[in-house]
Amino acid sequence: MAESAGRDRRGGSRGNDGNRGQRRGGPRDTDRRGGHGRGRSDRGGQDRGGQGRDRPRQDRGAPQGERAGKNLPRRIAWEVLLDVATKDAYANLLLPAKLARTHMGAQDAAFTTELTYGTLRRQKFYDAVIEIASSRVVDKIDPEPLAAMRLGAHQLLSMRVPNHAALSETVAVVKRSAAKTAGFVNAVLRRISEAEPAEWLDRVTAEADETTRLAIEHSHPEWVVRALNQALKGHGRDAAELEALLEADNAPAKVGVTALPGLIDRAELPGEPTSLSPIGVTLETAVPRDVAAVADGRARVQDEGSALVALALADIDAPTGTWADLCAGPGGKAAVLAARAAGESTTLEAFDSSEHRVDLVRDSTKALTNVNAAVRDGRDARGPYSKILVDVPCSGLGALRRRPEARYRRSPEDITALTGLQRELLASALDACAPGGVVAYSTCSPHYAETVLIVDEVLRLRAKTGGADIEILDTPEVLSAITGTDEESFASVTREGGRYAQLWPHVHNSDGMFLALLRKAK
Repeated sequence: MAESAGRDRRGGSRGNDGNRGQRRGGPRDTDRRGGHGRGRSDRGGQDRGGQGRDRPRQDRGAPQGERAGKNLPRRIAWEVLLDVATKDAYANLLLPAKLARTHMGAQDAAFTTELTYGTLRRQKFYDAVIEIASSRVVDKIDPEPLAAMRLGAHQLLSMRVPNHAALSETVAVVKRSAAKTAGFVNAVLRRISEAEPAEWLDRVTAEADETTRLAIEHSHPEWVVRALNQALKGHGRDAAELEALLEADNAPAKVGVTALPGLIDRAELPGEPTSLSPIGVTLETAVPRDVAAVADGRARVQDEGSALVALALADIDAPTGTWADLCAGPGGKAAVLAARAAGESTTLEAFDSSEHRVDLVRDSTKALTNVNAAVRDGRDARGPYSKILVDVPCSGLGALRRRPEARYRRSPEDITALTGLQRELLASALDACAPGGVVAYSTCSPHYAETVLIVDEVLRLRAKTGGADIEILDTPEVLSAITGTDEESFASVTREGGRYAQLWPHVHNSDGMFLALLRKAK
């Protein structure tokens, strides 16, 4: 799936290359009882357990400027949370722009990032707590105070921020825009501060069944919990991994940057080499455009799972010819493909149905000269192309750690709507593929209906109409050759001697990318 966080005109979630700050810290004890501001220093004081499961807690107190009276990090986080709730904004598009305008230092930017994404990741749990503490259903609370309550709850229940700072500074934020609600916010946050996370978890899940408990504790809608459980089993993994997967969805993802082959080596980039992608690094900065190579287009902000999808297609032998990316916006995978194509003196044609997204592709590939980007629906692909990436719009359930708000915006009905489009796009790609060429079908979702069932059905219908001309390649083997990792960790189902591949956040520390490599007969 293409790597932005927006939606294309057909409703698909598109992307996973947004940047993220990091939560730091280790396990925290849970023996503190009591209320407002007791027993903690300005650097965070005693530890609190992550919702009663010995979960890592934020190990960063408020930045020095915050304690000196500058409340900008909380103000920005509150604004982003409000826009996410009321304008369907995406935090990974909105927050980086706000951070860039403020010219914050690294510590303040990281604090703001954790306030924002941490609150979104655990919003369902916080809402359950707020309903008890306020004696109101959250849907009946105005957006401004509700955003402040969620922000305050995150500091009180999941961060090492002193209670007095979490209360006073959060209330100060809402006073600026909704002063009449400040007293209400203050009262609710004080009630929240009077109990530990484990106590709140016990209260909000007291009468819950196992699915509901997992949904509240890990802040996933119940239908998503069920879908991920089914996905694990469908792809051949143990359903006992479900809780680890849900926890991984709430773990802050590091900022990944891909060095475009032929333009820059990853050794020239700051940061630590990624464990899977041979062309990636992870950064500490929350503002990747501070890196010159990102600013000038020689490197791209990108999860290594997305990079692996592009590298897998690029590494496959195929006849000489033009390559294509049928759902290219915003251009992260297209940039990697184009860079590799340039090394083979080949052109990449990059299409998207949105003019705006095509503009993003052009920006993503601005350092390359072998890209033809144009507005075109991927279902109208012409070809023939020797290699085709069809990174379809999908639910985005594999990228929830980067787009935490997406879990609250999706519904089972979305899956039904998306799968029709996904089938049409894959069928179009197979038709446009040259004899001997390869199609890569990918999603950033492990949902069984968007992955295995789509490829199986399209190939079945193609064979039924006389097009039994597609070989399923051993995709895990290809990924293993690129990464040096055991191919079984990538393995999904086996089909006719070939295999599909599925990456998992809790296994690979990457987004949950699905990939099927399909070769057309000569």
